[in-house]
Amino acid sequence: MTATLVKEASRPAAASTDDVRRRPRRRGRIIALLFVLPALLLLGALVVYPVLFSVGRSFFDASGTRFVGGENYAEMFRDPATLKAVRNTAIWVVVAPTLLTGLGLILAVLVKKVRWATAFKLLLFMPMAVSFLAAGIIFRLAYDEDPDKGVLNAAVVSVHDAFTGTSSYPTARARDGQGLTKQPDGAYRTTAALAPGDTVTLGLVGVQPKDLPGGAEPAQAAAGRTSGPDELRGVVYLDFTPGGGGEQGRVDRRESGLPEMRVEAVRDGEAVASTTTASDGSFRFDGLSDGSYTLRLPASNFAPPYEGVSWLGPALVTPAIIGAYLWIWTGFAMVLIGAGLSTLPRDALEAARMDGANEWQIFRRITVPLLAPVLTVVFVTLVINVMKVFDLVYIIAPGPVQEDATVLATQMWLVSFGGGNNQGLGSALGVLLLLLVVPAMVFNVRRFRRSQR
Repeated sequence: MTATLVKEASRPAAASTDDVRRRPRRRGRIIALLFVLPALLLLGALVVYPVLFSVGRSFFDASGTRFVGGENYAEMFRDPATLKAVRNTAIWVVVAPTLLTGLGLILAVLVKKVRWATAFKLLLFMPMAVSFLAAGIIFRLAYDEDPDKGVLNAAVVSVHDAFTGTSSYPTARARDGQGLTKQPDGAYRTTAALAPGDTVTLGLVGVQPKDLPGGAEPAQAAAGRTSGPDELRGVVYLDFTPGGGGEQGRVDRRESGLPEMRVEAVRDGEAVASTTTASDGSFRFDGLSDGSYTLRLPASNFAPPYEGVSWLGPALVTPAIIGAYLWIWTGFAMVLIGAGLSTLPRDALEAARMDGANEWQIFRRITVPLLAPVLTVVFVTLVINVMKVFDLVYIIAPGPVQEDATVLATQMWLVSFGGGNNQGLGSALGVLLLLLVVPAMVFNVRRFRRSQR
């Protein structure tokens, strides 16, 4: 009986003790909730509500007043532009993260062997400080097709001209009825038959005097020379007198020769000899056998200058934009992978070297396997990022090829606000983009939690 009374008397005391312990916990949870509440409100206003609104809006027509069910989702996959956006997005997802992860890994390994590693990392990471808008403008100028504006085409044209050369007379042409006829391949050929001992004048127009090669001399003296019995002489000149005057088809005193012009002697349809004009436009063929010849100015004399590569054309616009993306994000991948490299166990690497493994074997069989978790995180993070790429595509791709470069994010904007004004279809595209991004985000979060454990 006494024991029972003691137990009953002790129960309220124990209960009060539990209440005392729970109060600080409850108070702590309330305080934590108050601190988190502003973030939760912002998250709901900026993320949750737009997502729910977009999902609901995707079931209505362009005006937002008529319920159409899944019609927008069906239309999305019937639209050729949307299918092209899906294809381009797939190219981005496969190519960009793979290249970035590979470049980041290679640079992270190599930079450890560089004396000025910190400066090198800073240099590669600097593009991350540039906004996508500024980067897009920079690369839009760099990819310009005009070699005088686009730095890439300026380099390509310089290398091409160094090995192939370029024509000095892309605009030159012959006057009609002046002894030269244009061939289907762009060359010019004399209409009259010639023989050794003849002298011929070949006049061209369409060349501005300021565009003549340096060192060009007057052609009159060359036109007055006569040919020997086994020679075929001539002069190629600019049949235009500065300031007016002169006579068409005749070499006048102030008319210039056209140097560095290639001339061929043709017999029976084949070139049997060739030469290049001198500074006064004169040329000479020696040792020709008796017979009838015609002279030909090959099409290479009039070939238009090489203009470089159409970086922003339909075929190369997507790789070109991916190149700009690589420039921005390579430093990010290198720094993250470099941080993973610094945590590798040195004893494993040293043991491999002691066993006679070379650097390539260490990299392939030890470094890469140990870095697999870091590489996976970098790759998945970049996949999420490229699915949402918008700025670079919208800014770099010119209007005529915008559809060839479009991805899901740009297509969503174009359909909703860029002229289509169909926010129902645009919302469906947004939901599709969300569904594609969510699996990668879930995978990344789970892997992050697993690494923390």
